[in-house]
Amino acid sequence: MKKSIQLLLILFITFTSFGQSKKDKVLFTIEDEPTYVSEFSRVYKKNLDIIDKKDQKEIEEYFDLFLEYKLKLKEARSLKLDEKDSYKKELAGYRKQLSRNYLTDNKATEKLTKEAYDRLQKEVKASHILIKVSLDAAPQDTLAAYEKIMKLRTSILDGADFGEVAMKNSDDPSAKGNKNIPANKGNLGYFSAFRMVYPFESAAFNTKVGEISMPIRTQFGYHIIKTEDIRDNVGEVTVAHILLLDKKEGENKEDPAQKIKDIYSQIEAGGDFGTLAKRFSEDRSSGVNNGKLPKFGRGRLRSKAFEEIAFSLKEPNEISKPFKSEFGWHIVQLVSKHAMNSYEQEKANLERKIKNDKRANVINSSILKKIKNLYKIEEGENARSDFYELADATFFSKNWKKPTDESFLNKTLFQVKDTKVTYDEFATYLLKTRARMMIKSPDGKGFINRYYTEFMNGKLMAFYENDLENINEEFAAIYGEYRDGLLLFDLMETEIWEKAKTDTIGLEKFFNAAKDDYKWKKRAEGVIASCTKEEAAKKVQQLLKEGKSLDEIKQAINTDNKVDVIFSPGVYEEGHRNLPKDFKFENGVSKIFNDGKTDFTIVKVNEIMPVSYKKLSEIKGKVISDYQVHLEKEWIKTLKNNYKVKINKRTYRRLEKLVK
Repeated sequence: MKKSIQLLLILFITFTSFGQSKKDKVLFTIEDEPTYVSEFSRVYKKNLDIIDKKDQKEIEEYFDLFLEYKLKLKEARSLKLDEKDSYKKELAGYRKQLSRNYLTDNKATEKLTKEAYDRLQKEVKASHILIKVSLDAAPQDTLAAYEKIMKLRTSILDGADFGEVAMKNSDDPSAKGNKNIPANKGNLGYFSAFRMVYPFESAAFNTKVGEISMPIRTQFGYHIIKTEDIRDNVGEVTVAHILLLDKKEGENKEDPAQKIKDIYSQIEAGGDFGTLAKRFSEDRSSGVNNGKLPKFGRGRLRSKAFEEIAFSLKEPNEISKPFKSEFGWHIVQLVSKHAMNSYEQEKANLERKIKNDKRANVINSSILKKIKNLYKIEEGENARSDFYELADATFFSKNWKKPTDESFLNKTLFQVKDTKVTYDEFATYLLKTRARMMIKSPDGKGFINRYYTEFMNGKLMAFYENDLENINEEFAAIYGEYRDGLLLFDLMETEIWEKAKTDTIGLEKFFNAAKDDYKWKKRAEGVIASCTKEEAAKKVQQLLKEGKSLDEIKQAINTDNKVDVIFSPGVYEEGHRNLPKDFKFENGVSKIFNDGKTDFTIVKVNEIMPVSYKKLSEIKGKVISDYQVHLEKEWIKTLKNNYKVKINKRTYRRLEKLVK
């Protein structure tokens, strides 16, 4: 592990120095338009950071994907998508929103740490509307999500009810509810620091109670947040659970309400919670880990019912009675409780978290001082004195008008780099400012000085905001990705996504040509019997062989309020997690399988279904997704033929060596 971290550090330093050399190397050109090593290395490093090691690709694959991305951008610009008014308007709006996060200076580590700790002492209750888009989604998907969330926010500000808009539009399923679970209308309950990604957390804590945030991007997508309450934090818990999902109409499974009671009876009779969770829990991610969930605080989960039960448990290993949540039926076991530590105990840990969090990039309140140190600012020699003369006795009267002398108005008030600010701009500002002022004892010179500073600060902030691409690498990267995403969205929508959905003939042809990729494995229709005692398992096995019904067997075995057998009828594909490891597909009643603990399993097979082809109607969504991939590959081939691509092989080989 340590070696891997060192290698990554060396790689990053090498790439950085490579990209920041006096003459950045050209990696490849498309129609003689260059793409440099520094851009590729930034994208490559970013993917190493955000993708699990097992999902990371070789550099050759990253390079191919990067080249294809650049070809798509070239095609989009060739079609002049970047000249559309809608594109320019959307891009300007997004830039304005994004830049707000960069217009305050970085806070000191101590201040950030204290902020995080103070937030951990509290929990904020918030509702949200989510337009789903993953963190590693294509730029075109990001565009669609952002456009939708902005329209929803505008409708709410115009008077629409937040909860009703959430219920109708949010991609969070709990907002809409279903026939069994009432809609929560976007209510997330309570959460604290580090329980949401920083942009979401900050928006929730910084938005006043009752107000609505601007759109916030997280790994889940875009959110708008309504902050509803703030309360004290009581710490966190770790629990394990067994989940049974509600039975769908026509589904061949037992009543989950009764089955969860049967599982609970087995636990009361001494059954192992972890074993039962592995066997019966339909939360697959936790079921394989004895039902254990990551630790969480109040308000961390979407289910208020689940949260209340979890926090009501007092002692480790204490087990709740069966209960129903929005997601199904649960039994919860308390693993451990985690109390709040002191600031000194948490400080080092918080500092580490902050370094891996976007908090470290927050700009502090002394932004103007930073700007003045960053840029050369030249003020007009007589600028202030020229305006002092304008602030005569008539200056604060209703009749005062801006000078009309062009030679005066065209003078330079001050200059930042190559940008000049004229007398005309400041005079217009003074006219507007003076008109709204209520001054009893006007001091012309003091008024000019005060608003000269205010005007200059505003112009400096605007200049800094407009120059962010040149001075802030992170901003440039995020803005650049979004800018390119806007271009790619319409292109991909037309060339790939819509075609895959509407081209029914092409879809069917693709499906028929790839039928071997869409097969059912061998399947068995029957029932799985689970017992906690060997004696009961033997009786169940015999009764199954005699052809007794499941209800008859239950009446015979589950006596004296004890549940010694639970049945799970259904169709099981080869390799299904509920089938015993050494189970063989044979008609009839199987032997008794034992996991070495308290789980005894018998399988009765009524019918064996051989390997067969799936129907298009059964897996249409999957086929459409695969067809999109196919169409995109063919489209990329066309782009490579249409545009002249020249790769700097020497530079590319150097990159390969750096990685390998």
